[in-house]
Amino acid sequence: MTNPFNARWTSRGNTLCLGHWEIFYQDQHLILPENKREKDMGTKGIYNFIDPDDELYLEGLDKEDWIVANIDWLSDVFIAADVPLEEAYFRHFYQAVNREDWRCGSCGGCI
Repeated sequence: MTNPFNARWTSRGNTLCLGHWEIFYQDQHLILPENKREKDMGTKGIYNFIDPDDELYLEGLDKEDWIVANIDWLSDVFIAADVPLEEAYFRHFYQAVNREDWRCGSCGGCI
C-alpha cells in the first residue's frame, strides 16, 4: 500500500520554529490538536544542521515507541477524519511526519 498520508512542515531554512504542520490523508486536511500543530513531533532522527550524519545527535522515538506514546491524540485525529484505526495507518502517519520532522535549533537560525 502506498502511504496515504502527506505531511509538510510549512517553514524552511533558518526559521523552522515559525512553521506549522499541514498533514493530509488522501487529500483530506487533518486537524491536529492545538498542542501538536506548531511543535516538532518527536520522531527519531538526527537533527543537527552542522553534521546531519553524526549518530551522537540521534534523538526521538522510533516508530513503535512513538505510536504507543501518541496513540490517544492520534486515534482522535483518525476517528475525526475516518482514517481506519489499523496499525498500518499509524505506521504510515509516522513515516510521513518523520520525513518532515525537525527540532528547535536544528536549522541554526537561533544561533
